[in-house]
Amino acid sequence: MRRHLVPRRPDADPTDIDLASNDYLGLGRHPDVKAGAIDAVETWGGGSTGSRLVTGTTTAHAELEDELADFLGHEAALVFSSGYAANIGAVCSLASRGTLVVSDGGSHASLVDACRLSRARVVVTERGDVEQVRAALAERTEEHALCVTDSVYSIDGKVAPIAELYAAARENGAVLIADEAHALGVRGAGGSGHVAELGLAGLEDLVVTASLSKSLGAQGGVVLGSRRVVDHLVDTARTFIFDTGLAPAAVGAARTALDLLRRDPDLPERVRFRAAQIAEAAGAEAPDSAVISIVLGDPETAVAARDALAERGIGVGCFRPPSVPVGTSRLRLSARADLTDADLERTVGELSQVLAEVQPERFGDGAGE
Repeated sequence: MRRHLVPRRPDADPTDIDLASNDYLGLGRHPDVKAGAIDAVETWGGGSTGSRLVTGTTTAHAELEDELADFLGHEAALVFSSGYAANIGAVCSLASRGTLVVSDGGSHASLVDACRLSRARVVVTERGDVEQVRAALAERTEEHALCVTDSVYSIDGKVAPIAELYAAARENGAVLIADEAHALGVRGAGGSGHVAELGLAGLEDLVVTASLSKSLGAQGGVVLGSRRVVDHLVDTARTFIFDTGLAPAAVGAARTALDLLRRDPDLPERVRFRAAQIAEAAGAEAPDSAVISIVLGDPETAVAARDALAERGIGVGCFRPPSVPVGTSRLRLSARADLTDADLERTVGELSQVLAEVQPERFGDGAGE
């Protein structure tokens, strides 16, 4: 089955419910966030005009970095044009030939590609298997080692064993990179992320990456850590040095969204509550984040369910190989903090009907009796 692009339209039906995007806090279309983007364009123009080391850094970029570092609990931050670029920049600057990289099997594609591009020796461990990580680190012959993982797995929204992975890395003289793309704004006090939630933010040999395109409703990525690490990335990260800087509109939108999150620290709890409600209605495992995963098995069934929901005005994601292993094609739903009770009631009703249609033996009346 071929993938194809489906452009969103500005005149989309306002009754449609979006559970496919990663706009977890519903800030992407918030009037203040749009105004922040417009103000930045009026001040700086439509583009950043060059790489960050030439003309692409504005005072707004620097202020955003300071604000992100403070919010997430790190000494310094460096903003990239995307989360993908941030992960590649971080891994490839901290690992190279003569380094071992231990990659969690649940890591996002950007971390997978970063491992390949680093030219380091890579060992892939089973998702969340701390003992495999510990063994790979202990048996290495390389002097330097790096562990990489998502802190919240993007496919099903479950949290990774970050504290245990960090302990294993420290015991073996390695650095841990944790991607907080799906944790920022969703986990931790006020949305400060899962690493901060565990009391690990700002610790030695721990680097965090995150996306500005999910909970903050904008675009871009960021690497956070010690000032020494950030200075090293400025000197060595090719996706920073040779890429055009993040556009002013995205900077302005991200800064405004972060300010809104600071002023409404209950947003993360609201999105997790909505996610739990949707998961319960679908008979899915309770999520640790905003993501609900409903495994349907074969890709044809998953695509049919997605399309049927779309016809009913409910947008959901559909993950199939190679995004997920064969036999685990699924619907991926993203809850939002701004879903109303009416939205939830409609979602639950339509979802229940569609699931019963595509897999009556599992979701139909009397299933499981």
